[in-house]
Amino acid sequence: MSLTRFAVPRFAVPVSPFAFSPLAVACAVLMAGPAQAQGAADAVTTTVAQAGHTSALREVVISGARSERVLDEVPAAIDVLDGEDLDPARVQNIRDLVQELPNVSVKRAPVRFGGVTGNVGRDGNAGFNIRGLEGNRVLLTIDGIRVPRELSSGVFGPAAFGRDYYDLGLISRVEILRGASSALYGSDGLAGMVAMLTTEPKDLLKPGQTLGGRVGLTYDGQDDTRRLGLTLAGVASDSLQWLGSVQMGRSEALDNQGSNFALNSTRTAPNPQKDKNTSLMGKLVFTPGGGQRHVFTAEHVDKSSEVEAYTGRAPVVSAPTHVGDLDGTSDMTRTRVSWDGRFPVVSAWADDIRAMVGLQSSESQEVTHEFRPLQSAATQNRVRDVTYSERIVQAVLQAEKLRPLGGDWSQKLVYGVDLSRASLDNLVTGVNGPVYETYPLQRFPETVETTSALFVQSEYASGRWSVIPALRYDHVSLDARTSALYPLQPASLSSDAVTPKLGVIFRGSDQWSLFGNFAAGFKSPSPLQLNNYFQNPLGNYETIPNPNLRPEKSRTLELGTRGLVGGFDWEAVAFTGRYKDFIEDLVTVQTTPRIQFQSVNRQAVTLRGFELKGSARLTASTTLRAAYGQTTGTDTARGLPLNSVNPAKLVLGVDHRMGDWSVGASLAHSAKKAASDIDTTGTANQFATPAHTTLDLRASWQISPATRLSAAVHNLTDRKYWEWTNVRGIAASDIALDSYTAPGRSLSVALVTTF
Repeated sequence: MSLTRFAVPRFAVPVSPFAFSPLAVACAVLMAGPAQAQGAADAVTTTVAQAGHTSALREVVISGARSERVLDEVPAAIDVLDGEDLDPARVQNIRDLVQELPNVSVKRAPVRFGGVTGNVGRDGNAGFNIRGLEGNRVLLTIDGIRVPRELSSGVFGPAAFGRDYYDLGLISRVEILRGASSALYGSDGLAGMVAMLTTEPKDLLKPGQTLGGRVGLTYDGQDDTRRLGLTLAGVASDSLQWLGSVQMGRSEALDNQGSNFALNSTRTAPNPQKDKNTSLMGKLVFTPGGGQRHVFTAEHVDKSSEVEAYTGRAPVVSAPTHVGDLDGTSDMTRTRVSWDGRFPVVSAWADDIRAMVGLQSSESQEVTHEFRPLQSAATQNRVRDVTYSERIVQAVLQAEKLRPLGGDWSQKLVYGVDLSRASLDNLVTGVNGPVYETYPLQRFPETVETTSALFVQSEYASGRWSVIPALRYDHVSLDARTSALYPLQPASLSSDAVTPKLGVIFRGSDQWSLFGNFAAGFKSPSPLQLNNYFQNPLGNYETIPNPNLRPEKSRTLELGTRGLVGGFDWEAVAFTGRYKDFIEDLVTVQTTPRIQFQSVNRQAVTLRGFELKGSARLTASTTLRAAYGQTTGTDTARGLPLNSVNPAKLVLGVDHRMGDWSVGASLAHSAKKAASDIDTTGTANQFATPAHTTLDLRASWQISPATRLSAAVHNLTDRKYWEWTNVRGIAASDIALDSYTAPGRSLSVALVTTF
């Protein structure tokens, strides 16, 4: 693929807007530079060609600028995963997706909980950690629609809701933007962004083909996954293409290297577990002519799980509170419909207009059944049923304008408006609950979050330089509704944020460039942080709301270089960031007469680190890869390390092709977690993970032009190790420490055929 700067395909993926308001016009005027008369189309083409440089075989990304552009033209670190990166023999879920990416991880603790007090692992693949920040500080989108938020707190007892609302069988491309993205995308992009794009008909249809498709069969030994996927695409007419996909999967508990199979809380082997996954997607692509393009998508993801929780049973049932049997079930659904339209125009203010509207409904339910044999027949069975729901309506209107400025300079302007309205709710109910609670109840009241935003980004480009300022204004309101199920007067919140960004690229030659990026970020408090309420008079503690919470804010600086010289491709980035009013949950704010926990703002947190990655083509058939990343984080006000930061990681790989075969290997080394890098305030004897190295092998055979068989061996040496992200808060003396180990040696196989 060879693209000149700005001369990119006209149609991309959702993420921008425009409103004819004084603020939008002011932003456009401030950043537009000296006004120039609209030139003829060939003048624009000439100017852009002068500004361009060689970008052969470079990735085109969307998340870095809200419109398609060559990765070299984005002053930020972005990982692009597509094609063989998503080979189902290597990647079954979001945890597998980031295994070889330093400074990026996905938490996956074992499903291990005890009665109404433990929620370990029920959030599954909980979400992404980017450069030491995680949870709702990472913006997640699917085709531009925001993924539901994480909801995890001790006040929900055995329930914890992660963010794995994905089915990678529907995904054709993943972009991971590292660093604050608020200037383009608003709240929640404090740490970065993960943008997933679903498959389109053009991904499956060959030129001249009117019907095509893909069938895939997969097995993964890490959790005994069996998957079947069928995707069909066709051409209904010259202006209409369609796609339909169904993905079905069955799996069991994620393996570990625990060897205790006791049927009680001393068990370290995984609990028996059965998971089901069914996902459906339909898509219509309508191109009526004149450059218009409309994509209509309907998507439904349903994941369910059943767990026989031996780890929740008492070794000896000798008291009425001891559990003799414990089972858990969960169900997570997400349904989305969206329209993404592109309209070319010929005017002084826009070349293209993009409009996107999406409606999404999600619901997660986790139920726990306990049996306490020493209690009376009427109270032996305890059931706790927790539901979290989120419904969002999101609209985007965006305009783009490209024009010459004189000499070899050109300008690309992207501006618009983002609107969203999300309703977040929860319900706790059950049978024979604690004596201090009356079901049904809510931990926080139903809350409507409304966001309206205006943004503008202007890129000035010449042969050597690109200067890319951006500015966004957000107004966010959390309107908490009074409810009979919530005993307090709920607090609401309204806040405004102005987030600037400035990126600069210097191209030393066609082969290499330097870039820098200063960006501001912000994140509003969540409804749970604002109005969290739980009271246990018998235990003499409670969790209380904090109506005075302030939004988190950040300032980050990133400097880097990237290039392609001969067969050597590299990128090196150093970054630093300061985070103000950092929100920490469940902090002890009072000890007498009753212990009180609350979400509070911490004065400041700093994060800094660097990343290196590159590849070298040794021969036409052999490529070496390397990547390294490390981050340090500190709560500067208290002088304590930030526990969400993972140890440094090095990944080395080699890939070799020979005819219809390709083989490869990846060696991953994670440094130990030093005791000096752990905040032991919550866990005095916190387990510090030792260093570990794992080796993965893979191979694929192109049986025919349409059919490929691929296989991978994970952790070839059967190394016993722990990932830091999964053991935070676990003491070194914990009898069940081995239950947190990663899987041992395993095999995965995938057979994919296209037609």
